[in-house]
Amino acid sequence: MILKDRIKKLRRELDLTQQEFADKIGISRGNIGAYEVGKNAPSDAVISLICTKFNVNENWLRHGNGEMFAELDMEDQLMAWAGKVLGGQDSKFKKRFVTMLMGLSDSEWEFLEKKAKELAADDTEKEG
Repeated sequence: MILKDRIKKLRRELDLTQQEFADKIGISRGNIGAYEVGKNAPSDAVISLICTKFNVNENWLRHGNGEMFAELDMEDQLMAWAGKVLGGQDSKFKKRFVTMLMGLSDSEWEFLEKKAKELAADDTEKEG
């Protein structure tokens, strides 16, 4: 598989139209089309944008080596999740809930942990 095919595969994996993909990285739809048919090759700057915006493994995009998506550490995963929840328009509850979590004190976190352990223990007893 060559670069043009990997770009198309990535876009389809993300379930985006050429226009949506282009909008997310700030270029024209025509450029995406030209990349996907091999008429033009993306610049290093465009490749970097794609990798940054969609968490793509640059080695995979350029050369086909490794996994399509870069592996995120726990903190990056949390930040990505929070960005999705807080950036979306679909659920006011999600935003309120995350905002509430951000304001918890250490003792409130300890209380939640205790309650979560109790729930887990209850589930284990019911299964056994």
